[in-house]
Amino acid sequence: MMAENTRAEEDGRRGVIVVGHDGSSGAERALKEALEIAEGAGAYVEIVRAWTIDTAPPGTLFAEGTVAPVAEVDDAVRARLEKDVAALVAQHPSVSVVCRATLGHASEVLLDAAETARMLVVGSRGRGGFAALLLGSVSDQCVRHARCPVLVVPPSSRGPGRRGRP
Repeated sequence: MMAENTRAEEDGRRGVIVVGHDGSSGAERALKEALEIAEGAGAYVEIVRAWTIDTAPPGTLFAEGTVAPVAEVDDAVRARLEKDVAALVAQHPSVSVVCRATLGHASEVLLDAAETARMLVVGSRGRGGFAALLLGSVSDQCVRHARCPVLVVPPSSRGPGRRGRP
């Protein structure tokens, strides 16, 4: 019986499309693509936001002079994520969506979340790093190390002389 439950969980996990979302415009485009793919594939979407001490929402790390438990900060980050993606998710009512927030470096968190996923979707550039780079460090690490297909969604405009999707 235990093997059957594990198999069912694995089969269900293979139906998930994991998408990274850091609040950037690139993450919004990645989420839109993930939702559209999930709609056509009958998959569900897991939206993942990694956080660190530097990126946690203001006021969530300390309360009354003590450090907040990681689970409480996860909850606050997840609530912010749910708010950030609500409008776009509402445009795809047939897609089941789960939001998750996890303490850690974005590429490690995403790679872990997508370990047995059907696909991982990320924007080509997030909030950090050097704007001139075509591929950010997180998307680069995901492409190099993911165990599933990775879709890197480019920005809406890729500059003069290049083709970009509207």
